[in-house]
Amino acid sequence: MTDVVDRPAQPGSSGRHAAVEEQTGMAWWAVAAVAVPAAVVLLLSSTRYGYFGDELYFLASGRRPAFGYADQGPVLPLLARLMDTLAPGSWFVLRLPAVLLTVAAIVLCAMLAREFGGGRWAQALAALGYATSPFLLLQGAMLTTNAIDTALWVIITWLVVRWVRTRQDWLLLIAALVTALDLQVKWLIPFFWIAVAISSLICGPRDLVRRPLLWLGGVLAVLATVPELLWQHEHDWPQLEMGRIIADEQDILGGRLLFVPMSVSLAGFLGTLLLLWGLWALLTWDLLRPYRFLGLTLILLYLAFLVSGGRIYYAAGMYGVMIAAGAVGLVTTAERVTAPWRRVLIVATALLASAATAFVLYSTPWRPADDIRPPADDAEAAINIGVYGSFGWHELTDEVIRVYDALPPAEKERAVILTDTYWQAAALDQFGRDQLPPIYSPSRGFGYFGAPPDDATAVLAVGGYEVLLRTQFAKVEPVGKVDTRIGFPGNTQDVTIWKCTERKEPWSKAWPNWMHL
Repeated sequence: MTDVVDRPAQPGSSGRHAAVEEQTGMAWWAVAAVAVPAAVVLLLSSTRYGYFGDELYFLASGRRPAFGYADQGPVLPLLARLMDTLAPGSWFVLRLPAVLLTVAAIVLCAMLAREFGGGRWAQALAALGYATSPFLLLQGAMLTTNAIDTALWVIITWLVVRWVRTRQDWLLLIAALVTALDLQVKWLIPFFWIAVAISSLICGPRDLVRRPLLWLGGVLAVLATVPELLWQHEHDWPQLEMGRIIADEQDILGGRLLFVPMSVSLAGFLGTLLLLWGLWALLTWDLLRPYRFLGLTLILLYLAFLVSGGRIYYAAGMYGVMIAAGAVGLVTTAERVTAPWRRVLIVATALLASAATAFVLYSTPWRPADDIRPPADDAEAAINIGVYGSFGWHELTDEVIRVYDALPPAEKERAVILTDTYWQAAALDQFGRDQLPPIYSPSRGFGYFGAPPDDATAVLAVGGYEVLLRTQFAKVEPVGKVDTRIGFPGNTQDVTIWKCTERKEPWSKAWPNWMHL
């Protein structure tokens, strides 16, 4: 086991830098031994279950292009529209961008280890640490904002780390341009740059925040975000309100009390060891001192998301660089300790790696639908949302179509569908839009797609509360029921379909009060 840990090159040290480059070349065979099986797992996982609720929402949003949306940027809807155009109705093709970016993140994690001076063992361990995290890996089996956002963070951190070692300013410009793209996915990346600016001023390199190309890239990122900001302004900034909603949702998973432990646990068995080791090495090792600001950056991000009530995975984009530093630190420690301790360290790491690999394989969506049991409560459903949120949509659509077809011809002519959740609306929009009347929902981003027309004679309300419906209609009667064995509670389980007639006030007046995030 021979690895090299060296200081990053300083200006004017090109000869020494070239020597380090030669000693710490990329061990592509070792990285491929991890990345290729991980890609196979992702590709197979992408074929198992049907559309996830958010994927359906991206497809619906893509059919309604805009510069912004209430809860996301325009990139995912446009990407979903593109993939669905290339292969209509294929959730496998829809998910390929997420698969490719996740595999790229695994490779970049190994490349980060190389930037820190790690040789083949550190690179392979870094890749394995990333690939054996059920969260970091398996989120790439679906097209979600977090899967894309996390991978973009890994790209940005690799560019920043490489800049620290090489001082090539064009890397910062590219990092800023990737940031501009990421801002069209989620609004988390500004937290990263604020934390980097603070931590680099405290720990160095202070020159980072003074580079002209970084500021030029920042200006371009802001300009690219102007259309989205204008959309948010015109709609009273729903993205800001989403922060409060997310904070309330986090209470289901333990709230602020368990935020940091649960965030760290997302790295997986091996990944958690490497993450913590990497944080310690970055904060204390002289050999990694030029990168110390990254350790402080993670701590600042934890504090920011803890205080603001963010989701536990918001800082996961930093895990690639932490795992890479941990892999270099672990391998270097193994080389420095005595032989008995080295054996203990190697055996313990091998056991953790084996357990992590077994667990990530167990966590893949390999079970047939008949073997999946319904969620015991809302907490279990929230934890396994990726599984439960992928079932029941066809049953929901079939029941709504049945109820609609049973309406008298006079009512069918000017009927509309109103759903309680944006997932339900998106599912009906995907699977039933050719057989159903216009579909509306006051939920989340769907509420901004428009209100039902005032001349609608009948409304088929999917889910929701009977008391609320009676505030808008004189007649409310149940006409259908959806209760799938597995599915997400409130979306495809225990859902009543109501026929509502004799509206009390026009939708143009009532809709703003019904809209909710």
